[in-house]
Amino acid sequence: MKKVLAATLLVTFALTGCNTFKGVGKDVSKAGQGISKTAERTQDKM
Repeated sequence: MKKVLAATLLVTFALTGCNTFKGVGKDVSKAGQGISKTAERTQDKM
């Protein structure tokens, strides 16, 4: 019984970690897009 509980907890933490990293990847991607847009606008003004 303890092994089943430990395995369940391990899988739960692993899946939670994957979702967290996916969210971080999306945030970093959006930040990069914002920087690119700002750079393009600045270049157009020059």
